[in-house]
Amino acid sequence: MARVKPAAKKRRLAKANKQKKAVPTWVIVRTDGKVRTNPKRRRNWRIRKIKA
Repeated sequence: MARVKPAAKKRRLAKANKQKKAVPTWVIVRTDGKVRTNPKRRRNWRIRKIKA
């Protein structure tokens, strides 16, 4: 990827980076362990690309 990125693309990449956080413990407790994983975390840099 280019070293100097357009501001809009940089913003989208930053948003994707913020979304990949783990599910909070209180959510796991509240849902009785049904929600444990974050579906947006299942991304590998080689396999699935961000549409940014």
